Amino acid sequence: MAFATCAADRLSRLALGAAFAWLGYDAATNPGGRVQLAAELGMPNPEVAVRVNGGAMVAGGAALALGMLPGAAALGLVASLVPTTIAGHAFWKVDDPKARATQRTQVLKNIGLAGGLLAVAARR
Repeated sequence: MAFATCAADRLSRLALGAAFAWLGYDAATNPGGRVQLAAELGMPNPEVAVRVNGGAMVAGGAALALGMLPGAAALGLVASLVPTTIAGHAFWKVDDPKARATQRTQVLKNIGLAGGLLAVAARR
């Protein structure tokens, strides 16, 4: 039983961490349309903000996947989800029903990711 729990813990950290590292790398190296979304939030230097948030996701994702300070990494990743979710998936601003539903799904996905990260942090 202990081995299965340990393996599940490692696998869950690896899965969560890899997703954040991959998506963060994309944001840091190719900020693209995210810059305009960050500007709409009133960020003073939106491109830098997007790249820094992406870098934080890479660092936190890698740390989580490798088991380095997983509680702190998980909490940092939760923090990185806040601006990502508010800027990138503001379904409440979308008029088209299909696009609104897609963005609402993304918000719910991020809430689920945050829940998984908080579970990791709570184990530490």
